[in-house]
Amino acid sequence: MANNTTAPGKVLGTPGPAGRPSEGSQVLSKKKLQDLVREIDPNEQLDEDVEEMLLQIADDFIESVVTAACQLARHRKSSTLEVKDVQLHLERQWNMWIPGFGSDEIRPYKKACTTEAHKQRMALIRKTTKK
Repeated sequence: MANNTTAPGKVLGTPGPAGRPSEGSQVLSKKKLQDLVREIDPNEQLDEDVEEMLLQIADDFIESVVTAACQLARHRKSSTLEVKDVQLHLERQWNMWIPGFGSDEIRPYKKACTTEAHKQRMALIRKTTKK
């Protein structure tokens, strides 16, 4: 669950040289980031510092989501991290949904509260239609 290992003694996401996680453990690499930028604008080029910052933000986000999801799995008394753990955290904290994985919960429909002005207009409409 929380102890993801790739090789004996090597924990996934442990910092490599320069304090960054090793390239093999990163979800988003510099090449993937550059490909994403090219999809948006083929002429755009990111500065080296901006790339590093975006990679750091992505790593921090993933780490925080996985940590929170592991806590939810532990709360369920499970030793397995499941999609529903990640999904619950993303829905509640980030208002994000995982495509292809529907929520079991039925979201209540929020009825818009009617203002006094709206009630008066509706009463006037009803009054005029009765004539």
